[in-house]
Amino acid sequence: MILLVCIIVIALIFDYINGFHDAANSIATIVSTKVLTPFQAVLWAAFWNAIAYFIFTDHKVANTIAKTIHPEFIDLHVILAGLIAAVIWNLITWWFGIPSSSSHTLIGGFIGAAFAKVGSFKVVVVANLVKTVSFIFLSPIIGMILAFIITLIIVWICRRANPYRTEGWFKKLQLVSSAAFSLGHGGNDAQKVMGLITVAYAYHNMHGHIPESFDFGKYMKTDGEIWWVPIACYSAIALGTMSGGWKIVKTMGSRITKVTPLEGVAAETAAASTLILTETLGVPVSTTHTITGAIIGVGATKRLSAVRWGVTVNLVWAWVLTIPVSALFAATIYWLLRAIFHFV
Repeated sequence: MILLVCIIVIALIFDYINGFHDAANSIATIVSTKVLTPFQAVLWAAFWNAIAYFIFTDHKVANTIAKTIHPEFIDLHVILAGLIAAVIWNLITWWFGIPSSSSHTLIGGFIGAAFAKVGSFKVVVVANLVKTVSFIFLSPIIGMILAFIITLIIVWICRRANPYRTEGWFKKLQLVSSAAFSLGHGGNDAQKVMGLITVAYAYHNMHGHIPESFDFGKYMKTDGEIWWVPIACYSAIALGTMSGGWKIVKTMGSRITKVTPLEGVAAETAAASTLILTETLGVPVSTTHTITGAIIGVGATKRLSAVRWGVTVNLVWAWVLTIPVSALFAATIYWLLRAIFHFV
């Protein structure tokens, strides 16, 4: 029971860190366009992160995360080591202002710890991993294409409008688009930790015998004892968002390309659409990847040189390395825990 409680506490700490780590994604454009102050922006994002609890009730993303590993290879030590590794990597990338993916950090940690237990990649549910990894590349591309198209449409519609009046309208519209993006962020990211807590809870209650066909999303909705899990996860991510993440805000809001209110609306609308689509499909995607792709798409409508490709290449390297580095951290932590506590 003590181990289960430790997992729940560390999982909620991860969600809190995810909130301030990924707060930058939700507020970067609205801060860089000076529509809201940083303080107002984080409150706005936190509110919509929390509202996501009442909208995304199917928990499909949580089920996908929970099924990254075959149930027979899961135990509480694997989950604990994966979470500790994910927390460490998130703190490292936050400290250096690198907008890496909290989602893929969590998945990498889960896989690495399970691999350390068994010593084989047979632990992985390949279909779910392929789906997740493919969207490392697909989500920014989708975000970029949508943002590019939306920006061109908006520019064409507003081609004869008064520039001063138009900017005022788009500053108001950016409140809506950033709210939609924060909603998508809350709906996608909070579910990832919900999935791992539910796995830990199911493992504990079923004494380690979880069927391969087990539906964790349905279990979360029907088991009255864990009604608090979604509320706790959404609350933790909202509180984390309120703490901000100013280093990453700077990278996302100005270093990739300069963004106007019109372009902010286009980028956030494209990213929100991508997040809501993938949540519906049950694919755990990165809000970081999605909004980065959207910002690049917006910049590319002006000219390709408007995008600072050197910064973008560094971000892509961080994305590619996140899963393997997190997996390595988790494997090391699992071996250390086994050496210290002598569990099998």
